[in-house]
Amino acid sequence: MRRRPGIAGLQTAAATRDQFRLVGENVAKVRTDVMKEQLATFRSQLEEFARKHKSDIRKNPIFRQQFHEMCAKVGVDPLASNKGVWAELLGIGDFYYELGVQIVDICIATRSHNGGLIDLLDLRKLLAQKRKATVESLSEDDCLRAISKLKVLGSGFEVISVGRRKLVRSVPTELNKDHSGILGLAQAEGYVTVEQVEKEFSWSTGRAVDALETLLKEGLAMIDDGHRDGKRRYWFPCVTINSDTIGGEAK
Repeated sequence: MRRRPGIAGLQTAAATRDQFRLVGENVAKVRTDVMKEQLATFRSQLEEFARKHKSDIRKNPIFRQQFHEMCAKVGVDPLASNKGVWAELLGIGDFYYELGVQIVDICIATRSHNGGLIDLLDLRKLLAQKRKATVESLSEDDCLRAISKLKVLGSGFEVISVGRRKLVRSVPTELNKDHSGILGLAQAEGYVTVEQVEKEFSWSTGRAVDALETLLKEGLAMIDDGHRDGKRRYWFPCVTINSDTIGGEAK
């Protein structure tokens, strides 16, 4: 008959488990302390890097994007506040604040033309005109970061993808898959007809008309009835208007 462990044996086993637990906690604490120390060292080196390359970070958009990526890896957000070490070192908080204000100005100025939906490349061109700079000096990443900070305004500012294009939306309009599909189709010629939409997506006439009329109501489309075939064209300025056309009003 197998003997069961006595009280002393149970106490010894419990003590052993406690010792293993303490050892495990100590190892975890040491690892955590080492990681914190390494992270603090890396952040310090990042600050030194920022001081050394301040001019390149502010003037070179590619270098600036790479710097942001390095910051993200250690949990540093230079845009979180205009105060603190990063604002003092680089002033990039002010750079993106100013860029955000200019984006709002352009979106408002062009809203009557595009219904509050502007191509990101056109936005970059208009920003370059406004800042008297080249398009190359202002990267897509710069615009995306500035727009991400505008979300706190609760005014519908966001970037949406339609086909191969990125569009900046500045009005609180909810675009579903039907609307996005139509915008993508319109990129070919700048307009669509009900018949084209029906054929492309295998929709019923009612579904096509409903989606098109919603876009028309939201100011994203314009209608053209002056054609011999009698087919109504729905034009979409947001995918056809060139920045040169609307640049005057956005300045």
